[in-house]
Amino acid sequence: MFVIANAWKNVIRNKGRNLLVLLIVALIAAAATIGLSIRQSAQNARSAGLANTTVSAQISLNRTALLAAAQKQNSSTSGSTGSRPDFQALRKSLAGKELSLADYQKYAKASSAVKSTYYSQIATLSATTGFQPVSSTSDSDTSNSASGSNGSGQSDSQGAQNSQGFGSGEPMDENMQSGDFKLTGFSSDAAVANAENGKFTMSSGKVFGYGKASTGQIIISKALANFNDLKVGSTVSVANASDSTKTYTLKIVGIYANTSSEGSAFGGRDNASDPDNAIYTSSATLASLDLGSGSDTQLSFTYVVANKAGYDAFSKDAKQAGLSSDYTVSSADVENYEASLVPLDNLAKFALTLLLVVLGVGGAVLIALNVFNIRERKYEVGVLTAIGVRKAKVAAQFVFELLIVTMVGLAIGALAGSAASVPVSNHLLASQVASQQSQQSSQLAQFGRGMQGGEGQSGSQEQPGGTANAQGNSDSGSATGAAGAANAQGPAGFGSRSGSAFAKATSYISTINSTVSLPVVGKLMLIGLALTLVSSLAAIVAIMRYEPLQILADRS
Repeated sequence: MFVIANAWKNVIRNKGRNLLVLLIVALIAAAATIGLSIRQSAQNARSAGLANTTVSAQISLNRTALLAAAQKQNSSTSGSTGSRPDFQALRKSLAGKELSLADYQKYAKASSAVKSTYYSQIATLSATTGFQPVSSTSDSDTSNSASGSNGSGQSDSQGAQNSQGFGSGEPMDENMQSGDFKLTGFSSDAAVANAENGKFTMSSGKVFGYGKASTGQIIISKALANFNDLKVGSTVSVANASDSTKTYTLKIVGIYANTSSEGSAFGGRDNASDPDNAIYTSSATLASLDLGSGSDTQLSFTYVVANKAGYDAFSKDAKQAGLSSDYTVSSADVENYEASLVPLDNLAKFALTLLLVVLGVGGAVLIALNVFNIRERKYEVGVLTAIGVRKAKVAAQFVFELLIVTMVGLAIGALAGSAASVPVSNHLLASQVASQQSQQSSQLAQFGRGMQGGEGQSGSQEQPGGTANAQGNSDSGSATGAAGAANAQGPAGFGSRSGSAFAKATSYISTINSTVSLPVVGKLMLIGLALTLVSSLAAIVAIMRYEPLQILADRS
């Protein structure tokens, strides 16, 4: 009790020095409060942003790793690295690696984290005498173009380059025929809503069904219907792109109108790439036509899990179910959200650096002040020890004095930091976002794609069960995007996604609510105790070395 009472008297007596210490501690506490709040908000945004939002995942072939392994093997076999690549060996390393529909479904059943699945399949068809694609070329020109150099409706230079896949964003397989029409079969409405098939709305008729009773039903574009003078209820005959002797009869149950850019993006040279020549149907129809598998069909399969934890569980379960290292599990939702956190992560790193610098400098100043304080009160130490007070109690008195001042300074600094944390944090975050956007714009400009955006540039995967709004709500803060980070808007019409691969933009998290929470307060208390102990350590060592008689003799 004597130690505490004497410490309080000395705090009141030495007002000037203690006010200076209090000011230094308050500044340290304010900076620490802002830094800790920013880091806490960043952690919450990362952990809670996708915790309650559905996440879509895909399994794709890791072509980069396969080609690297094949090139390494060829180099070790040939003994040289500068020779012409063995293209046949490289193609062989990729052959037969595509997963089938049964494979995808096997991995879905292997994980309880998978809530639902959807998929789309793309096949190409050729024109017949009574059903021609929308094209500026004549029938003979179309026929000549369709024959190509490979004899199967695809020229050597166009086949793999001009046809884009649905959902996965990857180009079609090089063996897939270009043909005149692109027939896409969907497994469900979720597959339609998440397909990269441009924007369109139903003009007349109805949408096809997905059951066996609806096989053979298709919807075509209004331009294609007008070009062939067709209406709802008409039947059309199309031919297999690789075997013209095989023909299929399909019934038109609906006509849609494109609301995005119309006409072929390749000047009419590839009819199947023209959005007006796109034919949509169910996956059951493709299966009934025996077009649901094979090298001429592209399959895009998507798994839907409840949240980020479910995505991680699915990745683990798929590997345990036999998924080899030739394949990777990825999620556009997770990647887009991770990208939206880049400015916030950079700000969190800056806050940590600032916190360490402030603690280092502040701790050094407090140590110096405490050492000078002990030297000035050396005679007091000598008197106390001479009358029988143990050195440990004398040292404890100085520690209590500093602890009282430190706790008061921490309280004042925490209040000031709490009031300033939100505006300061958002100002710093805005600078980080501006820097990141400037860097992204510079990269787009280098590719010459700055003016080729158009609608739907975000390129983010849509959420079948909701939006992936980057919220990090918790007691310690939350994070939101300028337009809803990684937010995917619902389909406008029957299908709604379009975009440019080079014009992909990220909606960065631009504001955070970095409020002070119990974890932050706890860390501040630990910082205050650490500052007290570290700055008192030099004083304790000095007191333990003092000899009371020598101090009094020097004083006399």
